[in-house]
Amino acid sequence: MTKPPVAFFGFNRPDCTKIVFEAIRSYSPEKLFLVADGPRSDVPTDMARCESVREIMQAVDWPCEVHLNFSEQNMGCRNRMSSGIDWVFSQVEEAIFLEDDCVPCPDFFTFCTEMLTYYRDNPKVMHIGGANFQKGRIRGDGSYYFSVYPHVWGWASWRRAWQFYDSKMQLWPQAKEAKWIAKVFSTRLESEYWESMLEGAYSGTINTWCFPWAYTCWRKNSMSIIPNVNLITNIGAGPDATHTKGDVSSLALPTGKLGHLYHPRKISMNHAADRFTFETHYGGEEKNRIKISIAWIRSKLSSLRFLVKKAVS
Repeated sequence: MTKPPVAFFGFNRPDCTKIVFEAIRSYSPEKLFLVADGPRSDVPTDMARCESVREIMQAVDWPCEVHLNFSEQNMGCRNRMSSGIDWVFSQVEEAIFLEDDCVPCPDFFTFCTEMLTYYRDNPKVMHIGGANFQKGRIRGDGSYYFSVYPHVWGWASWRRAWQFYDSKMQLWPQAKEAKWIAKVFSTRLESEYWESMLEGAYSGTINTWCFPWAYTCWRKNSMSIIPNVNLITNIGAGPDATHTKGDVSSLALPTGKLGHLYHPRKISMNHAADRFTFETHYGGEEKNRIKISIAWIRSKLSSLRFLVKKAVS
């Protein structure tokens, strides 16, 4: 089976970049797209670090067709990622995508290759993810399950899916007004959470490309493929990260081996797995506790007001 092209995105973290690049070197794709953001003008250390990253990314020592898309100015996470993905899909029909903090295990490439081929012409599937947040739980009867969540810690997709991507989310105000998000998720808490995230992405207060991508997948009523074993370790938490600046040890999940791939008998969303992902990965359990606590406090205050009113009367 022909190896799909790989697109690798970097910025200013040489140590992370080198680790992920070594994993790509082990896979040795026949076509490699390298995308890098430029240094920030107000960060003196960026220039040297960005140059170091680009040197690492270009150290290709296997037979490979290499394409470069390096920005001289800083574009920011959202614009650099979305424009880079646009550029990749302007040249190829499908690709595997890795950022500089997402370390794939060998089975990740095998998995993406198989899935890209198997679902190439199925419009209901728009995204293949490499990360699994089920904490060892096996979902369904195959080597993977179908999810509402397009995880982007190592992923793959097709031009036919990405063509619908709109970084500006121009139709979001109408969708929000129509309460469309409530049709995507089974609980009010999930709907409220994702409405706030999408609103932040639309307004620009959340500088990310992946929420507009999730919005695109949801608007097309599509599904994402998630392996039943985690295939990606995220090493990007820390002060240099764009979003996860703390010591988030839960990001560095261990990877496993898929072995022989078994396809699920049915193509249908695994709602139990998605609820678990929301509760444990996106903080749904904590949000529920806060919501219950607020409701409890309100009930006590209401009871207190009733007793005071009764005592006065």
